[in-house]
Amino acid sequence: MKKILTALTCAGLLAATASADMARVEMGVGAWAQKTSGEISYTESGANGSDKSDESKETQVYVWALLKHPVPVVPNLRLEYVSLKNTGTATGTFKEFTASGGKTTLEMTQFDVIPYYNLLDNTAWITLDVGLDFKVTKIDYKAAGVTGIPVGTEYTDSVTAVIPLVYVRGRVEIPATNIGLEADVKYVSYNANVVYDARAKVDYTLDFIPVIQPAIEVGYRVQKIKLEDDSAGSASADVEFAGLYAGLMLRF
Repeated sequence: MKKILTALTCAGLLAATASADMARVEMGVGAWAQKTSGEISYTESGANGSDKSDESKETQVYVWALLKHPVPVVPNLRLEYVSLKNTGTATGTFKEFTASGGKTTLEMTQFDVIPYYNLLDNTAWITLDVGLDFKVTKIDYKAAGVTGIPVGTEYTDSVTAVIPLVYVRGRVEIPATNIGLEADVKYVSYNANVVYDARAKVDYTLDFIPVIQPAIEVGYRVQKIKLEDDSAGSASADVEFAGLYAGLMLRF
């Protein structure tokens, strides 16, 4: 996390010297109060296991940076980082273990790389962006208090995947104010698999500094992950992370 913040801070400092070539640079950091819900299940050859979310609340840090340049044919770039966490209770038989009230933890670290184009760039106070989101997701799963594994240990599994999604962002600047209204969505669907990440926010820019303008943002974010993996029997996941978020921004 320190490396991420350091890298984005350096990007912000470099942006001040590159202002002649860059039309706009924005960056932000904040906290997302996530409430989780959903279930992970497994069924194969008589095995029937269920891992239900405890619907706990977790507050996680998010970081983002937006780089817009004046070259029309080259896409602009948005970078994002966030982590998600869910705790659950597992019962039944899974492929690797058997549980009776075993406690589980699902953690996902996400890096979003979003090349995008401006269809509208503050035209009549409206901005519209479209692009692709390459969501690099590292998933770590742990289960404690289960059988079928060595005594005194917990089951662990980890996988990294890149999920491509369509990206759309809309923004409206309210005339004669420093208030902006913004929403974006990342979405992909294939058969019974659906992944989306949607946000809506309001922000206020403090324009008393001419070069680097601080701002605050407050919004609501929901991320839905519904997946089925028939290659390993019948495994499925249907989890949701949703809640308010708030953070600080810098505009260059």
